[in-house]
Amino acid sequence: MTSLKNNIKDVLLIIIGIFSASFGFKGFLLTNDFIDGGATGISLLISAISGVPLYILIIAVNLPFIFMGYKTMGKHFAVKTAFAIAGLALCVATVSFPNVTNDDLLVAIFGGFFLGAGIGLAVRGGAVIDGTEILAIYLSKKLGTTIGDIIILINVLIFSIAAYLLSIEIALYSMITYISASKTLDFIIEGIEEYIGVTIISSKNNEIKNMITDKLGRGVTIYNGQGGYNKNGDTNKIDILYTVITRLELSRVNNEIDKIDPKAFIVMNSVKDLKGGIIKKRPLH
Repeated sequence: MTSLKNNIKDVLLIIIGIFSASFGFKGFLLTNDFIDGGATGISLLISAISGVPLYILIIAVNLPFIFMGYKTMGKHFAVKTAFAIAGLALCVATVSFPNVTNDDLLVAIFGGFFLGAGIGLAVRGGAVIDGTEILAIYLSKKLGTTIGDIIILINVLIFSIAAYLLSIEIALYSMITYISASKTLDFIIEGIEEYIGVTIISSKNNEIKNMITDKLGRGVTIYNGQGGYNKNGDTNKIDILYTVITRLELSRVNNEIDKIDPKAFIVMNSVKDLKGGIIKKRPLH
């Protein structure tokens, strides 16, 4: 039952993503010859230069990435991605969207917004409608470099070609489109709230633990550790506290810890997303 619900949820996310990306294409980008980064950018660039319909290029450009996805991510991912890309091509070919505006800046920002939202929703559903990241994962394993470096290199190449074949102005506006799409994509994938993982080491760990659980209403995990900073080589056992809070709660937590132990050692790390626990169920007291 849980598996069926998850599959239905994934399909719905992918379908909404398809319509959002299609609206970004036909409502904004296509009529103004603007492009994006990645595989969608390549498709838009070739379409603008050659006049080949975008829906054909979406399939043709992304087809090799589907096979790469099958090799690097597995059959389930490849099937979902094939469904998403085919659905996007079908939607672009058959569904009519109004041309919202011809203002270049609005086209660049909102075209990128709807395109990024579509890509992000598809990723949330376990698929991609832009195969650039699949290529980046594949090449990073072959070349031993980072995924981010490869994506940047691909996009620099795309925008350089756009500047040469279309115009520098279109290339610059297209970079705004890419930034808008990337930020929206991050927002969709990482969620509205940013979570912070907080690790606390203190001689008053018991008081801090009680404060977090009783006063703030948050969960705490306690690790057994050993201090290794003694010059004589001696170690002492310590309890290490770990909790997850939202970024909005960070100041309150720091203030409460300072009241108990101003010398507490605190390490904070960004948490992209989380599942389970009580942080999403219970508001901060």
